Amino acid sequence: MANKIKVAFIGSGGMAKQHAPNYEKIEDAHIVGFCDVVSERAEAIAKEYGGQAFTDPTEMLDTVEPDGVYILLPPFAHGEAEFACLERGIPFFVEKPINLDLAQAEEIAQGVADGGLLTSAGYLNRYRTGINKARQMLQDDPAVLALGGWISGSPTPDPNFPISVWWINKSRSGGQFIEQVTHTVDLVRFLMGEATQVAAVSAEGFNVGIPNYDIEDAWAVSVKFASGGVANLHACCASNTRESISLDVYAKNCSFQFTGWEHNCKIFRVGEEEPEEILGGEDVFYLEDVAFVEMLRSGDQSKVQSDYADAVKTLQITIAADQSVATKKTIDL
Repeated sequence: MANKIKVAFIGSGGMAKQHAPNYEKIEDAHIVGFCDVVSERAEAIAKEYGGQAFTDPTEMLDTVEPDGVYILLPPFAHGEAEFACLERGIPFFVEKPINLDLAQAEEIAQGVADGGLLTSAGYLNRYRTGINKARQMLQDDPAVLALGGWISGSPTPDPNFPISVWWINKSRSGGQFIEQVTHTVDLVRFLMGEATQVAAVSAEGFNVGIPNYDIEDAWAVSVKFASGGVANLHACCASNTRESISLDVYAKNCSFQFTGWEHNCKIFRVGEEEPEEILGGEDVFYLEDVAFVEMLRSGDQSKVQSDYADAVKTLQITIAADQSVATKKTIDL
């Protein structure tokens, strides 16, 4: 077998623990380094999955010389890692949301294009069977309306759980719609095409007494698409009796109901009494990691469902929603 593909991780927290175990199953690739601002975190995961531990990303890239890099950072921490990969011509996989600074993300995207760099973005739901069947059917019967989003309970900060600390801070996460509902926004783009207008309102003041909490409690976002279709998307982190992840998509002759983190799918067709059901049980982290490795080995990006430039388009919608809330105006894209 040819030399194994070498991958390294910038960010060694929860998302690294989702991706790293897959490299025990991908035979033609292995991990050569983990980097994290908390040295103990990088050392612990390197001990478990192999590779060297670092606290400086440029030192890691220059020492282990990976073929590909995972950038698994909180939204506010992006930039340095991507530019380091650009400077060295190293392909990278970046988790969502890819940035909070749209201008910086667009600069990185331009650098990726100029360098012809291979990239992948962590919109894992694009790898699900039900999602892809819906996308195929909607080519001939375009979506008219989509309704969806994420509803969760009031957050509880826990110093031992880093995401719970930065997630409730607007300057670090961007808020629930930007950080979390980006998954739903991306799926609506995947199924309906590109957006042209965004209008949004938000709710505040319901979650009280949470230290350092300054994000919105809920969002309601309307999106217009170039196809003529529309979407109403939502976020709420103040519902302590019911939580849900959902997306309903309606076309003239078919409709789709996706539920739960797994996006279990029901397909309804005109003239059929019972819906077709497709469970979303795939290991989508594994599928996107396999696609990333195959891209690194072959130079063929076709099996990667979202690259960096495509992820920027999803970011544009979520940032536009934030701008609409701030300005109380509809934002044209």
